[in-house]
Amino acid sequence: MPSKLDDIYEQRKQKAERLRSSGIDPYPHRFEQTHTAQDAIKQLEAQESGKSKDKPVSVAGRIMALRKMGKASFMDIRDGSGKIQLLFQTANYNEAELALFKEFDIGDIIGVNGTVLHTRTGEPTISVAGFTLLTKSLRPLPEKWHGLSDIEIRYRQRYVDLIANAEVKDIFKVRTKTVTAMRKFLDGRGFLEVETPVLQSAAGGALANPFVTRHKALDRDQYLRIATELHLKRLIVGGFDKVYEIGRTFRNEGIDTEHNPEFTMLESYEAYADYTDVMKMVEDMISFIAKEVLDTTDVKYGDALVKLAPPWRRVTLRDAIKEYTGIDFVAYPTADGLREKMRSKKIDADPQKNWAKLVDELLKSIRPKLVQPTFIYDYPVSMSPLAKNKVGEERVVERFQFYYGGLEGGNAYSELNDPVMQRQRFIEQQQERHGDDAEKWTIDEDFLTALEFGMPPTGGLGVGVDRLVMLLTNQPSIRDVILFPQLREKE
Repeated sequence: MPSKLDDIYEQRKQKAERLRSSGIDPYPHRFEQTHTAQDAIKQLEAQESGKSKDKPVSVAGRIMALRKMGKASFMDIRDGSGKIQLLFQTANYNEAELALFKEFDIGDIIGVNGTVLHTRTGEPTISVAGFTLLTKSLRPLPEKWHGLSDIEIRYRQRYVDLIANAEVKDIFKVRTKTVTAMRKFLDGRGFLEVETPVLQSAAGGALANPFVTRHKALDRDQYLRIATELHLKRLIVGGFDKVYEIGRTFRNEGIDTEHNPEFTMLESYEAYADYTDVMKMVEDMISFIAKEVLDTTDVKYGDALVKLAPPWRRVTLRDAIKEYTGIDFVAYPTADGLREKMRSKKIDADPQKNWAKLVDELLKSIRPKLVQPTFIYDYPVSMSPLAKNKVGEERVVERFQFYYGGLEGGNAYSELNDPVMQRQRFIEQQQERHGDDAEKWTIDEDFLTALEFGMPPTGGLGVGVDRLVMLLTNQPSIRDVILFPQLREKE
């Protein structure tokens, strides 16, 4: 039995056919616009202030509200700039135009020309002299589309979400501005933006489960990159002293409020710098981006006001975990001992995880408390195979992660550039992988060869762009800041 939506779909198809039969193309090729909706409103303000003479406007947009009356009818249309009201006065149109007007539905896209005025209620309005249909919408907007909150529709049909919720567009405008500001900051510091391969022969640069694809021409498996790190460091070897890339990376892992299998990362590398230099750059860059995008460095996230202006708090990993959990992980050098101590504190401790992963679990347990911007630095070497040892320390490397709003914002190292030590670290990582362990660590021989040619001391950085946008737009889920998040197949 056809549903109500099926009936509406058929009715609208019939309307489109009626229009064609009467010589009207329901999908014409173009429309000459002179103004956006917001431009038309500004034109009205200029007219009323005497700064401009009355002049006609030509505007196009989607019908969002339709109030058909007798001699005068009203519509609201929305374009990329916003909404404006239209006034249709029946006496102004011929029979063909009135017939076309009767075929309009909410969701149709139309073009109009006319003059701008204020109605008696003060609403900026275009008094329509002429109009044309630009696109016949066959599917109606969902019931109660205004303020649409159905998560399934919002994520799966993002185009409907964008039509129904004007504020969603604002989120993605902030995202674009965030990336633009990020580029502006790095370009201003002399960094060169580059592109590295998405398809790679080795899954390197992070511990993660990669996506695998088959390259037919080369007759071999390749990986979607899990990081851009190893190729960017090849460029440092080649003589580019400051490089960065903002691009998609892919990890074949779980989906939750902070993780999506494909996500956007900034990675940057600076020759002759170490992690302290990168630390200073991060707090300068994030505060710069907030100021550029929001005109403030005080950002509301959840119930907190996160203050992004430098300087940010700095605390070692050991001291941070001890402060919030009471556990000094250095005092428990074995996985079993640390696991037992964690359980005594009622902290989840997976029996399958090694010592380094248990320390990482401790860090995850305190993350919600890291609301104000914080650098957590100096990590055990077993957690950081690509980082350089801290001077005079055998078990500690120069690495930091930074947090804001309880979110992990990014990761940075003084990069390991000793090729012999790097090879040994790779081998140790491989040996620690269990046969069925989802996380892969492939030894990238070409990267090791590059290091053997000599890489200068280098400070490296990775920043999660999606999580930064979550912070700047006060969104609790990564899906709210990715236009088309990964979803399970619809049943």
